[in-house]
Amino acid sequence: MSQHFLDQFLFIALPYVCLFTFFLMTIYRYRVQSFSYSSLSSQFLENKHHFWAVVPFHYGILVITAGHLLAFLIPRQLLAWNSVPWRLYVLEISALAFGILTLIGLVAVIIRRFTNSKVRMVTSPTDWMLFFMLLVQTASGVSLALFYPWGSSWFATNMSPYLWSIIMLAPDVSYVAAMPLLVKLHVVLAFLTIGFFPFTRLVHVLVIPNPYLWRKTQVVRWYSSRSRKA
Repeated sequence: MSQHFLDQFLFIALPYVCLFTFFLMTIYRYRVQSFSYSSLSSQFLENKHHFWAVVPFHYGILVITAGHLLAFLIPRQLLAWNSVPWRLYVLEISALAFGILTLIGLVAVIIRRFTNSKVRMVTSPTDWMLFFMLLVQTASGVSLALFYPWGSSWFATNMSPYLWSIIMLAPDVSYVAAMPLLVKLHVVLAFLTIGFFPFTRLVHVLVIPNPYLWRKTQVVRWYSSRSRKA
């Protein structure tokens, strides 16, 4: 298999298959199995380790995702920001810190699910596959930050145009063909995760409880057996 054919498959055919699967199955699952749009949290089974695992993971992944999105939407503004060295350093160090935070949280999530028998019983094979994909994806992202620095700049100059070419139905693999293998792995895993997204618990991020933002405060009262006896 030639390198040209492999690049065409990985960076043209695979992205469209994954994106098509994402949109089709996400809509199908919402219409047919809307009750499954849940994180299926295991917090009620075990809360202490759950907190210290999920909180860093969520904060880290949200910031990293937002950073990728901004680099995709406003690459020119990002390059202008990076033109000042100290601002580039702040951005790169912050991205690395949140990447490591995400990795630590994800590792803690996996350890918790593996070591706690109750939580392990409610973890499906799909969950384990998702955790593995996220672990490799996060680890590869941290590795990129360490071994191929200034990622915010080369993302803006290479990855953003490539992704826009995919969206505009005019894919141009020349932006990624010459990139290091670790970068290509990171990109391929990102598309595979998107394609796998509708089959996992990740779909709960699409259902944001907006009414909670303006709902009136609710008063919750707890009654213990001791207070009832009194």
